[in-house]
Amino acid sequence: MCSLLENPKIQELDAFIDEIHAKESDLIEVLHKTQNLFGYIAEELVDHIAEKIGVPKAKIFGVVSFYSYFTTEPRGKNVINVCMGTACFVRGADKILREFESQLRIKSGETSIDKLFTIDALRCVGACGLAPVVMVNDKVYGRVEAADVQKIISECEV
Repeated sequence: MCSLLENPKIQELDAFIDEIHAKESDLIEVLHKTQNLFGYIAEELVDHIAEKIGVPKAKIFGVVSFYSYFTTEPRGKNVINVCMGTACFVRGADKILREFESQLRIKSGETSIDKLFTIDALRCVGACGLAPVVMVNDKVYGRVEAADVQKIISECEV
């Protein structure tokens, strides 16, 4: 398997780090860029960032593990997030999550074998007026019902 450091995206990450003259106070911004470029933050990317901006690997892993946005595992092309905040939950978000799990045959927190889908449950996305809410990548679906799940899946990139 090819190293991520051989991926052309590493040059884009390095250019970003150099452009902002990244230092420890820029760590979250660098991690966001890394996650956006690679889809996850692998250990070899942590090593690279640590060396590039002079931040201990332990601190980087601490930040990555603290914020739920960051992941150290590859995710699917389509990341489906079902909000499980109070407003969404009382309006049936648990049923919506179960329907996604049933149709995609994976559980929350898992990625499909073909790497097309990842399902996650979030605590709150801050769109309570649209409850229940589902986000697929950057697209927000409001007032979702279990009957809408198949249509949402069909709109995903494959």
